[in-house]
Amino acid sequence: MLHRPALRPTADRSPGPPGRSAPAGLSALRTDLAASLVVFLVALPLCVGVAVASGVPAELGLVTGIVGGLLTGLLPGSSLQVSGPAAGLTVLVFAAVQEHGLAALGVITAAAGLLQIAMGALRLGRLFRAISVSVVQGMLAGIGLVLIAGQLYAMADAKAPKDGLGKLAGLPRLLVDTAASPQGLTAAAIGTGTVAVLVLWPRLPARVRLVPAPLAAVAAATAATALFGLSVAKVEVAGLAGVIDLPGGSELAALGSLGVLGTIVAFALIASAESLFSAAAVDRLHDGPRTHYDKELVAQGVGNTVCGVLGALPMTAVIVRSAANVQAGARTKASRVLHGLWLLLFAAFLPAALSVIPLAALAGVLVHAGAKLVPVKALVVLWRTHRGEALILAVTAVAVVATNLFEGVLLGLLLSVLKSAWDTSHLHVGVDERSDGTVAVTLAGNATFLRLPRLLDALERLPTDRIVHLDLTGLRHLDHACRSALESWEERHNRLGEAAVVRVPAGV
Repeated sequence: MLHRPALRPTADRSPGPPGRSAPAGLSALRTDLAASLVVFLVALPLCVGVAVASGVPAELGLVTGIVGGLLTGLLPGSSLQVSGPAAGLTVLVFAAVQEHGLAALGVITAAAGLLQIAMGALRLGRLFRAISVSVVQGMLAGIGLVLIAGQLYAMADAKAPKDGLGKLAGLPRLLVDTAASPQGLTAAAIGTGTVAVLVLWPRLPARVRLVPAPLAAVAAATAATALFGLSVAKVEVAGLAGVIDLPGGSELAALGSLGVLGTIVAFALIASAESLFSAAAVDRLHDGPRTHYDKELVAQGVGNTVCGVLGALPMTAVIVRSAANVQAGARTKASRVLHGLWLLLFAAFLPAALSVIPLAALAGVLVHAGAKLVPVKALVVLWRTHRGEALILAVTAVAVVATNLFEGVLLGLLLSVLKSAWDTSHLHVGVDERSDGTVAVTLAGNATFLRLPRLLDALERLPTDRIVHLDLTGLRHLDHACRSALESWEERHNRLGEAAVVRVPAGV
């Protein structure tokens, strides 16, 4: 039985006696202020880690987080979900930078943002809710596998191969090389320790868990590196003024490339899907205002357009930060806007603090994030209950790893459509030999091309020297392929015997 969550008291929204609205507003502001600090502490290491894993300067991740807070946070759509650079786009961004260069990233991101605005204006936001859950989980699983494989190299201060299969195939060699390298072993120990802190953090006392797990893990790794004087690679810092690069004419010329246009479409579709799926998940965490999907899509598009103009990373709504925002008690948009303000102040006055963070620690954070994207338990349950959906999930994940994100998702969607067509195409063929020597054949259900082999087998087994009565009144759907097959059979049978066909009802 489904239970509706209890509605929050509406006293704060009622006019009430004079003087009561101010304390209620101050209470909400205090709660949002506290929540914004929690979200800031969660977002800081993730912004930097996603940027480094994407092959771009660390500051660009902070720029995207700032825009996601100060700009997207003010726009209508969803009231409590938080936007910024996401691990789900890391693989695609890394491939785009490697193929088209860092200068083209801004143009790609801005164009993807404009495409998102157009989709929102055309009210296409709700269409993303129609995508199969298995395809989405498969996409995230594929991203998680590629992310884990790539960040394992960063955890050992080694250079990762470019493609997903290369990363997986090179893991045995990575293990051998790391065992023979003192610096590699040191970095691997830092990364492994970071993952261990993240795994064990939820089991610690509640007072300790007031500090966000990613921040605690990175801080512990940084402190250990400084305390023991460990020689490992660290984050390189250039400052905001040194990384913001406005697109010029040469970058705009890249829009004429078919590969760039395909990347733009992939950015827009995947960022939109991840944002709207996150909105649906966040709406289940609270009983406040629901997300307006078209407005949220426009808000994400505006944010990505501005990020592209600044040459920063693309943004999506991020479920990790959004969940932290809700769980910290946020009540209005103020919390996510303030979190963007804290990121801006940090990037402006304390950017050098990033230079002491070991890359292996950030890689450990992303390995842990990637592992959460692989739904191992859900796949086991799905295999027991809906094996077809489990197969779609697995094939989509493997395709994402073997090819790329866009082609993998397209393959998953194709399989999902074919499975739905197969499931709904139930055709019953009944054959009854009557005492008067005639044969009665009854078709019921949905006659589509997927069931054509079965239909043709049944028709070809019918005797040609006897009268056949073919009743089609039980059909709910008859496609062109099956209709043509029935007409051809009737014509052929009437040349040899006699067939009486009860025609398809009007409207089928």
